[in-house]
Amino acid sequence: MNILLILIPVTLIVIGVAVALFFWAVNHQQFDDLDSPAVLPLMDDPPADTDEKDAP
Repeated sequence: MNILLILIPVTLIVIGVAVALFFWAVNHQQFDDLDSPAVLPLMDDPPADTDEKDAP
């Protein structure tokens, strides 16, 4: 039963840190664009500029 005297304050501190980190992320626009980062790896690379004289 004495462990509750330790676990309850530790849990409250962890929850407080999680809430603070969430509000920090919201204030720093971490959740503004959720769709574009998922599509970026699927996009084609722009064509490379190659000269005709460099081709074998």
